[in-house]
Amino acid sequence: MKKAFQAFAQAASRGSGSAWAFMLALSVVLVWALTGPFFDFSDTWQLVINTSTTIVTFLMVFLIQNTQNRDTIALHAKVDELLIRLDGADNALVNAEDMSDDELADVMKKEKELAASMPNGSAAFEAAHAADHAEAELMRRERGGRAGTR
Repeated sequence: MKKAFQAFAQAASRGSGSAWAFMLALSVVLVWALTGPFFDFSDTWQLVINTSTTIVTFLMVFLIQNTQNRDTIALHAKVDELLIRLDGADNALVNAEDMSDDELADVMKKEKELAASMPNGSAAFEAAHAADHAEAELMRRERGGRAGTR
């Protein structure tokens, strides 16, 4: 069952992300809108599109989450392999996704300090910028996802 769902989710994700899927959805909405006058813009006419879009959205949430989980795991595996194989890399970062927000904030602070101590100005700037961005994201999450930084 798990393998069948995985195959279905991947195929559905590829299909629903295509230009053809968008054109199909747009066509459905246009046909629905054009039939409005024929049905006198009735409650039933509105209910058809509301129910249809709700059902599609509900199902797509699970497919998108499945695809996102797989992509995240694959990305972690690739980055972990690079960290493990790279001389001088901090292998403790392989488990960064399991760290608390406080632990991640400490890591970001150390990364900023490391970036500032690097002799290559451009690389140091880029590393510091990335660390600032990660720190801002952590702070945004701590505030419950509200917009803005710091």
